[in-house]
Amino acid sequence: MKLHFYQPEFDKHIEEYILTDEQLQFTGIPKEAIEFSKAEANHYPILAIENEQLVTFFALHSCEGVKPYSANDNAILIRTFSTDFHHQRKGYAHQVLMLIPEFVNTHFASINEMVLAVNVKNEAAQALYKKCGFIDEGVRAMGRRGELIVLSYRL
Repeated sequence: MKLHFYQPEFDKHIEEYILTDEQLQFTGIPKEAIEFSKAEANHYPILAIENEQLVTFFALHSCEGVKPYSANDNAILIRTFSTDFHHQRKGYAHQVLMLIPEFVNTHFASINEMVLAVNVKNEAAQALYKKCGFIDEGVRAMGRRGELIVLSYRL
C-alpha cells in the first residue's frame, strides 16, 4: 500500500469511490475534500492505493484547520478519513493509520502531533484509532453531526 497526495490523474479513482449512507453520517465525500483543498492552501487530500485501487481516503489539514481541535501550532488534523465500501473490513484503515506517522514525518517535518475528531456515536472508529495509538486526552468539540472526541497521536 502506498499513500499519495491527490493529483488530477487520480480522478477516476475518486469517481469510483463509494461511501454508504451509514458512513456518510460520520465523514465527508472525497470529492468535496478535494474541492475544498483547491481553496485552502494547508489542506492536503491523501489517497491510499493498494493494487491500483483507491481503498482509503483522508485529508491532512494544518494551520487554521487544526486550531479548533488543538492549541499546538505544530499539529496536523486528519479529517475525512474513510474506506471505500467495497474494501471495508479488510484491514486497510488500520494499515493506513499505521503508515500516516511516517508519511507526516517525511512530508511535514515541523509537525509533532496528529489529531483527529471522531463522532461520539462512531464507536467502531474510536476503537480503531485507539488501537492504532491515538489517545483520548479528554478534549471534546461540537461538529456538524454532533459531539466529537478529539484524539491525539504524538510524533
